[in-house]
Amino acid sequence: MTTRAAATLVFCTSAAVLVLEILAGRLVAPYVGVSIETFTGVIGTVLAGIALGSAAGGRLADRRDPRRLLGPTVVAGGALALASLPVVTAVGPTVAGGGPAAVVILAAGAFFAPAAVLSAVAPMAAKLRLASLDETGSVVGGLSAAGTAGALVGTFVTGFVLVAAVPTRPLVIGLGAALVGAGLVLWWRSGPHRPLGGVAAGTLALGGVAAAVPGPCQEHTTYYCVQVQADPARPSGRVLLLDNLRHSYVDLDDPTHLEFRYVRLFAAALAAEVPPARPVDALHLGGGGFSFPRYLAATRPGSTSLVLELDAALVALAEEQLGLEQGPGLRVEVGDARTALARLAADSYDVAVGDAFGSLSVPWHLATVEVAEELARALRPEGIYLVNVIDGGERRLVRAETATLAEVFANVAVIAPPPGASSGPANHVLVASAAPLALTPDDIPPEDGVVLTGEDVDAFVAGARALTDDFAPADQLLTRR
Repeated sequence: MTTRAAATLVFCTSAAVLVLEILAGRLVAPYVGVSIETFTGVIGTVLAGIALGSAAGGRLADRRDPRRLLGPTVVAGGALALASLPVVTAVGPTVAGGGPAAVVILAAGAFFAPAAVLSAVAPMAAKLRLASLDETGSVVGGLSAAGTAGALVGTFVTGFVLVAAVPTRPLVIGLGAALVGAGLVLWWRSGPHRPLGGVAAGTLALGGVAAAVPGPCQEHTTYYCVQVQADPARPSGRVLLLDNLRHSYVDLDDPTHLEFRYVRLFAAALAAEVPPARPVDALHLGGGGFSFPRYLAATRPGSTSLVLELDAALVALAEEQLGLEQGPGLRVEVGDARTALARLAADSYDVAVGDAFGSLSVPWHLATVEVAEELARALRPEGIYLVNVIDGGERRLVRAETATLAEVFANVAVIAPPPGASSGPANHVLVASAAPLALTPDDIPPEDGVVLTGEDVDAFVAGARALTDDFAPADQLLTRR
């Protein structure tokens, strides 16, 4: 094998491992969410596969002719990449909603084996290139550089280009098929006794299975697994599911219909602070189904809403299927809300609405003291910040977020789940303002929640530590089922 051929092979297989690693995070998200724990579990699993595969590949290359090993190894890596799709689909529902252990189990079951097998290629190629001990350093160093370059290209091209242009599952199928095809060519060139017909037929069947297994998504956007479902009990009702969780409810015919409890709490808290029907200038962190901006436009004529939404494809879907219409009164700015906050003019908004949290996905960078300070600057003196936080059990996350808001806003209230609610994850709405709050328990229907103010909020926080950009372990604080 020539130097160029060996470097190209190592470059491509290393790139394939990193492509699969990035796509793995998107494939497991519908079951275990998008969090630092998800990234940690996937990255750690793939690194473990790389380590084991490199060691095993080196040992095999010392015992057998690497020429005969390379083709079957690349074919096996491609086949295992294809197999990752049915594995995720089968294992995902059994670990859905779990913590770190669930992430590792799912990632290891689907992606450890292909990462390990593909990582065995580099030491095999090195063995073929080593003609003498005098060139060990240059051969190993050169192939290591080729592998690292491949990993970088695989990372950047996938993260910056592919995931925004092609759905995830077809990407995995294409990757697996390309690896199998390249492996078959290597196998054919390695010598006699090549059962290529049977291997090709088996791989084709596996690819068919991977393509036929239904995923949990109607479509993958850049950031989410998305579905829109019709409500059988309400013909005009639509439910938006992000990562397989009910995120928003939109009534196409009646924007004043608020199906979800936490959105009704937003409306009730705002009505307590700002007289009904009075127009407001609103800032929304997270769009989702855009149900609350549409509600404000319908119930408070003359209101304006600026929505900061991360996912452009989600905005397009909302326009196509959820009745979103942009105009002077409702404008969407695509991008990360955190980076947009610094550009907002001071004293510009009557209300800010934080609706970016999901029970499996916690954007910690929107939950810190520094973000609260930016929001306080953007709000008018009597403006309020409404934020939805999902938590349960000991409610460590929502208590920490309450403490965070109290560091910046003089007045904070908590609308907790109603008595008798389960101890599992549930919506808590926090209300914060520099001005005294008018919100009282009488403003919230008992079936929707309980209002905590003053000393009750202090007792609720119970010494929880505020979150900052330097310390915001939101994922670890979150109570999971």
